[in-house]
Amino acid sequence: MKSRTPITPENIAADLRYLTLLSHSFPTIADASTEIINLEAILNLPKGTEHFLTDIHGEYEAFRHVLKNGSGAIKRKVNEIFGHTLRESEKKELCTLIYYPKEKLERVKAAENDINDWYLITLNQLVKVCQNVSSKYTRSKVRKALPEEFSYIIQELLHESSVEPNKQAYFHVIISTIISTKRADDFIIAMCNLIQRLTIDSLHIVGDIYDRGPGAHIIMDILCNYHNFDIQWGNHDILWMGAAAGNEACMANVIRMSMRYGNLGTLEDGYGINLLPLATFAMETYGGDDPCTIFQPKLKYADNKYDDKTIRLISQMHKAICIIQFKLEAQIIDRRPDFGMADRKLLHRIDFERGVLVLDGNEYPLRDAHFPTVDPSDPYALTPEEQEIIRKLHHSFVRSEKLKKHMRCLFSYGGMYLVCNSNLLFHASVPLNPDGSLKAVTLNGSTYKGKALLDKVDQLIRTAYFDDDTTEEKNFALDYMWYLWCGKDAPPFDKSKMSTFERYFLDAPELCTETKGHYYTLRNEETVCNALLKEFGVTGPHSHIINGHVPVKAIKGEQPLRAGGKLLVIDGGFSKAYQPETGIAGYTLVYHSHGLELVQHEPFESAQQAIEEGRDIKSTAFVIEFNTQRMMVKDTDKGKELVTQIRDLEKLLYAYRNGVIKERK
Repeated sequence: MKSRTPITPENIAADLRYLTLLSHSFPTIADASTEIINLEAILNLPKGTEHFLTDIHGEYEAFRHVLKNGSGAIKRKVNEIFGHTLRESEKKELCTLIYYPKEKLERVKAAENDINDWYLITLNQLVKVCQNVSSKYTRSKVRKALPEEFSYIIQELLHESSVEPNKQAYFHVIISTIISTKRADDFIIAMCNLIQRLTIDSLHIVGDIYDRGPGAHIIMDILCNYHNFDIQWGNHDILWMGAAAGNEACMANVIRMSMRYGNLGTLEDGYGINLLPLATFAMETYGGDDPCTIFQPKLKYADNKYDDKTIRLISQMHKAICIIQFKLEAQIIDRRPDFGMADRKLLHRIDFERGVLVLDGNEYPLRDAHFPTVDPSDPYALTPEEQEIIRKLHHSFVRSEKLKKHMRCLFSYGGMYLVCNSNLLFHASVPLNPDGSLKAVTLNGSTYKGKALLDKVDQLIRTAYFDDDTTEEKNFALDYMWYLWCGKDAPPFDKSKMSTFERYFLDAPELCTETKGHYYTLRNEETVCNALLKEFGVTGPHSHIINGHVPVKAIKGEQPLRAGGKLLVIDGGFSKAYQPETGIAGYTLVYHSHGLELVQHEPFESAQQAIEEGRDIKSTAFVIEFNTQRMMVKDTDKGKELVTQIRDLEKLLYAYRNGVIKERK
């Protein structure tokens, strides 16, 4: 560690007010000294394991399993601890128990002849695993993680050895008494959950929890109760945040995406969004002879199996909300000409009599030319029925208590970017010019770029949701939430356009092209990545940018590691909708005290198969960086904070010992 500058009466005098406040927490020399000793000890513990995931897109079963197994970290621990002393099948059984203790116990008890013997063996094995995963933390931190009812017993088992002659009998009596008092099941569940919790110290979600998959609300429930996590908002998350804030164009997009992928569970079951008015309107408007063929949901990605009648209804609702979306978006485009989105208004370019789109002197036949709710003389006007639907949907979104809870979680633990332990995390892009310089973006009359741009976007998102006053800034921020979903200079999107209309209605691939911003190609250059890291104040030889957003097509030979190792793109297809493109089922990143590992996953079948057959996700780990010396807490951002705290406490000790501040009895 660097030598510290001497403490002098001058710097004590400069900090006297703060030190007086600090003395309330540490009122005596003994209290301050004890805390310094504690913090110095923590600095020399191994760095906790960080776990990075991105683009989960509602795939809650795979997400939950990856959390439970720590991207293979628990399996590695079990192999290290038991080596050849257990057969592979026994290690697999133990891992499955740790992942799914309650469900696995039910199966074991139904098949095991001597359950007490199984309890005895298993409890001893779990204690060994728990001792291993807890060894990099202070007793205080482990104690805070313990379940209250078993806290004392687990502490005794963790800190005593079964091979120490003086404590051998004591250790074994604790285990046998747990069994004899019929508490083995509850104790095993508690131990397994503790192992899961201690294996991963912190979790980073690099965007896109929502859309496509069936259970974003379940993922948010898990996160809201997770011990230590952060979120870097993705474009799909911001879309839902905009809907919850009251932006009706965002609401329409959220519903359209749910219809497109046949996943209504998050809307209806998760958040209680009332879709009945939309369903009734859609059946009346698009019933009869309208087949709504191009609006049939992509059911191969949905968990639910719908009958033909339900598929027909979803298709009708899909078309209804799609047309409403185009009208609502046009209102924002007209209201905000500075967004530069006029080219996204296409309904007025339709020749309704001939069923063609007239664009730039060319005519394109429409795949569906039935528009009963569009008035050719005023194509962006909502009908009275559409207005009533939006009014009811607006009420459902802004009044949903579950949605409010999850949004508060997203705001409390989320942001546009994060700098942590020499890694810069953001979901998609920092807009760049063709030469790699930071692109200046104008927002509400002021210009921002780089870090300042992402900071301003973060502030606007919070203003849109939390500001109760109807001000111009609030109104702009609310409209800007939609722009962040599909605007060409929006950091979470950064493409030339979102060709929603073209993809639905035209057989014209050339019009569907969405040209990515310069960041997506220039980020492959090490010099550009280094400049961006410097912009965000990230330094050091082991610094990285970590992104999601753009799926890495491993099936075509694309690699997640770019720019000489400076950039990691870890969207590998966690969502089932992307897996045909990527050929895999996602990447996760694990950053532990020995180095940085990228983990490539195969598709996860189901939790049921994992429990019944012991099927783990098949994963392959690649070492990105290996530390020749184990990384300690003192080498992390947290370590820097602790060093500052120690310095302040040393000043307090000086003040006590020199009579500047009196000890408090």
